[in-house]
Amino acid sequence: MEALFAALAQVEGPVLLWFQALRNGLTDPLVAFYTHLGDHGLVWIGLCALLLCLPRTRRAGLAGAFALVCSLLLTNVLIKPLMARPRPWLAVEGLWALVFEGDPNSFPSGHTSAAFAAALAWWHTLPRQWGWVGLGAAGLMGLSRLYVGVHFPTDVLCGALAGTLCGYLGWRLLLFLEEKQHGME
Repeated sequence: MEALFAALAQVEGPVLLWFQALRNGLTDPLVAFYTHLGDHGLVWIGLCALLLCLPRTRRAGLAGAFALVCSLLLTNVLIKPLMARPRPWLAVEGLWALVFEGDPNSFPSGHTSAAFAAALAWWHTLPRQWGWVGLGAAGLMGLSRLYVGVHFPTDVLCGALAGTLCGYLGWRLLLFLEEKQHGME
């Protein structure tokens, strides 16, 4: 995998340097703030907790919570340590990270995975306009990880795919539990 990641870094490095060239005093703090909202999945956890508090959106909160647990286990517990891809600033000359990232492993993006996991769970359980808002927020989270220089494009893409899978699984688990509950009534 090391050789593959090194070859990918040669192709992806210029993309990250292009993002770095876009940085400026106006957008840097905004993007850094937004990307930090995804630290430890806190914004998505908080939104799921809020959705759980309201009877009309309780299903969305539960599906989102299931999806986030799946994302955490798949991305941060299983894949990241197994792949152990170094962060971009260690592989791309001239790149520097705009934010501190303590986890040395880059692949896949946990921030992006969590965002897409929650968004896809909500896509299936909330009115469509809110599903679009969730997907937009997830896409922006992935872009923010490129802008701040802590992930390669393939990290973000695979994080989005992992999150999509987890969002679907979170929704399906909700349906399974609802069927079980109705069968017991």
